Amino acid sequence: MPKIQSAELLALGQRALERAGASPAAAEATARALVAMDEEGLDSHGVSRIPQYASHLQTGRIDGHAVPKVATARGGAVLVDAADGFAYPACALGMSQAIEKAREFGVSWVSITNSHHCGALSYHLHPAGAAHLVALAFTNSPAAMPAWQGRRPIFGTNPIGAIFPRRAEAPIVIDMSLSVVARGKILVAAREGKPIPPDWAVDRDGQPTTDPKQALEGMMLPVGGMKGTMLALVVELLCAALSGARLGFEADTFFGTAGNRPRIGQAFLVVDPAALGGREIYFDRVEALLEMMLYDPEVRIPGARRLGLVEAAQRDGIEIAAPLLSQLATLAGDAGQSPVAP
Repeated sequence: MPKIQSAELLALGQRALERAGASPAAAEATARALVAMDEEGLDSHGVSRIPQYASHLQTGRIDGHAVPKVATARGGAVLVDAADGFAYPACALGMSQAIEKAREFGVSWVSITNSHHCGALSYHLHPAGAAHLVALAFTNSPAAMPAWQGRRPIFGTNPIGAIFPRRAEAPIVIDMSLSVVARGKILVAAREGKPIPPDWAVDRDGQPTTDPKQALEGMMLPVGGMKGTMLALVVELLCAALSGARLGFEADTFFGTAGNRPRIGQAFLVVDPAALGGREIYFDRVEALLEMMLYDPEVRIPGARRLGLVEAAQRDGIEIAAPLLSQLATLAGDAGQSPVAP
């Protein structure tokens, strides 16, 4: 596959989003997050999402000029209104509020309402980790999984993210959907014409399928069976009931051009270790646990692989499938030009 440098991919993505109707600020924040995910090897949450976002801008599913704002605040609790715009600026505002409130009160909870797809949750958690704060993140999403023993999609894949800073090393970073895999991986497989494992999803008749296109028309399977659906219920309530955002079954799929404005929710919980047992005690406990985990050489710290991938991508460029790169160039009005790294 061709490679392109991060800065060039960022500029290309930003032009594509602006041309589709996003403000410069919204386009830059969104493209920056997507490129960061490609640097980490998460291509299902990277610039492959730009054609989808562009179509949502063009059909009015995203207000490209929306500016998020703090709607209400009391103590350590804050509600941010994304105003039907991109999730990335709203999440940036939400995380900045969460960090500020956690430093003041020891703990904070920030809900985001009237939002859109927020990409990989881990991206939004890094500012908290850099501030030596522990943080959790949640988002609901358009319905893709049934309730346990149900036959209709009710819950989204409803990811959970977490970051635990370390004293002198990169933080522990956890990011997982509550389906067997993120739905974006099925989208990538459909785009590339590749089969998927039979335990990822079922078709519209409830039968296991290896065809990603049939899977996108069907339902995702939860991780851990009933326990996965219970966790999805928890996330749904945390993200929608507390903020007034739409429930997953009320939001039309992200993977269609037509549909309603999703108006889903995100949430961040941020804790200052200094407000509890103490920051140094927290760091000691983290390292004690990791030391025991790493006693077995096969064990890997969650998030550790990311650093090497980011370093390689920033040095050598990011691999992008040629058809996708061509599509981005067309969206950006650059058709016929080659942004590929030498």
